[in-house]
Amino acid sequence: MSSPQTTGVRAVPTPVPDGRTVVRALVALKLRLLRNGLRRSPGRTAVYVIGAVIGLLFAALVALGMALLNGHDGAGDAGVMLTGVLAIGWAALPLFLFASDESSDPTRLTMLPLRPGPLLRGSLLAALIGPGPLVALVLLTGAALSGADGAASAVAALAGVPLAVVCLVTLSRSVAAGNARLLSSRRGKDFAIFGGLLFALLVQIANLGSQSVFGKPGEHGVDLSPLAPIASVLRWVPPVSAVDAARTAGEGRYGLALLQLATTAALLALLFRWWRASLQQLMVTADASTLEVARGVQSSRGWRFLPEGRTGAVMQRHLRYAWREPRAKAAVFTSIGMTVVLCVLSVVQGWSTVYLIAATGLFLGLQMVNLFGMDGSAFWMVAATLLTPTDARDELRGRAYAVLSYAVPVTLVLAVPLAGVTGDWAGLAPAVGLAFALLGCGIAIGAVFSVLTPYTMPADSSPMRNAAPGQSGLVMLNSFGSMFGAALLGAPVAGYLGWALVTDGPAWPVLLLGPLYGVLVAFLGLRLAAGRLLERIPEILAKTVER
Repeated sequence: MSSPQTTGVRAVPTPVPDGRTVVRALVALKLRLLRNGLRRSPGRTAVYVIGAVIGLLFAALVALGMALLNGHDGAGDAGVMLTGVLAIGWAALPLFLFASDESSDPTRLTMLPLRPGPLLRGSLLAALIGPGPLVALVLLTGAALSGADGAASAVAALAGVPLAVVCLVTLSRSVAAGNARLLSSRRGKDFAIFGGLLFALLVQIANLGSQSVFGKPGEHGVDLSPLAPIASVLRWVPPVSAVDAARTAGEGRYGLALLQLATTAALLALLFRWWRASLQQLMVTADASTLEVARGVQSSRGWRFLPEGRTGAVMQRHLRYAWREPRAKAAVFTSIGMTVVLCVLSVVQGWSTVYLIAATGLFLGLQMVNLFGMDGSAFWMVAATLLTPTDARDELRGRAYAVLSYAVPVTLVLAVPLAGVTGDWAGLAPAVGLAFALLGCGIAIGAVFSVLTPYTMPADSSPMRNAAPGQSGLVMLNSFGSMFGAALLGAPVAGYLGWALVTDGPAWPVLLLGPLYGVLVAFLGLRLAAGRLLERIPEILAKTVER
């Protein structure tokens, strides 16, 4: 029997670049991304440069202040707390910047023939490029100087500060790589929105807590003793321990200083291992978003309460966008979060009033601003169906009804607890009336601004980007102009309420006057905007397409 003969063309394996080439390419790629990002517009370049300079100046001032604390009781504890805050910030950094920083997403390189080792080294060096690591280096230097004493502290700081910087950057990239699939999905963007609101609330809570512990600035001088219990535990947690090694070495405890450096080095090794495993898994695991998933036809039973015709269809579409589109969801929950934070601050600081609920009506009413900019280039599908003035009115009316469907319940839900906390149940009715009046004014102003001054919103669905470059003027006009305009339109109701409160007159009529006035202003604003919508369609299309 003759031996079988092979036929066909031999497959040529794809060449895999060596490690040094990959590292150089990734570093060059990071530099190219920075340069191309700055070249998009002079405004972006100016904002980046000014932001970097301000960040470095702020970091330098903080570092100087930490250095001046040297010699005071508890100065080393302050450095430990600063390092701990930086570690938490860098760990949470991917949550807020993952969608806007192309270099932090390793899934963009999964189709390339790269090995995890060179990719890890190149990604680390690329991550060290930029103002962020430099700001961290300055702050950590100040933290080390706060408790340093003598030449031994200087040696420990020279080893511990760079080690801590590398550990912070590696921590951030490890978190990004380990959660890349989640952070790049719609759920990840939603999580970023809620995380941002929670972070803002935690900052306010920390501010109030620091005032209650230390008192207001200038009252008692510098008293860092309340930091001692927390710092005594935190200084042994890496990477904080690497920075605190300067203080430990200055006290002559060299063995403990080496132990603190060693624990940070051990954490760095574990982070490298986690990062490498995450990269390797991303390289060999298929992305679920590329797989065809069988989806059943979604039932429309839950939308039967909506009006018939175009108004109901537009209302359903707007509500779906408000729940699924990250930027729309960010705008809604930011408005609610701002009111909650404002109410909490007022209660804690002792100047709370039930009339703060009016801010909820104002903020939620302004969700009507830049309606068509949120649609982006898909607005042409809406424009193709706007044939008559009735179509234009139904389009704006449906969007206004959608805003009202969640603005009214949210206002009522927040008003009752605020009245209970303040004890001003008598002011609940007029406060709700004022909130509804401002809600109607916000809807009217938002509809008019959406037609007359739309602006482009980028199509990448990133909550970190709310406008295209070069349109900052339109953004400011929409943001502040609409807020002042809505407040001005609501002045008659607010003026009557102020008169009633000053003269002890009847304030309860505001509960009836406010909603009626809001409905009237909203009706007039929608008619005015609908009258200009048809003739403004070409301009809106030109503005809503990303440049």
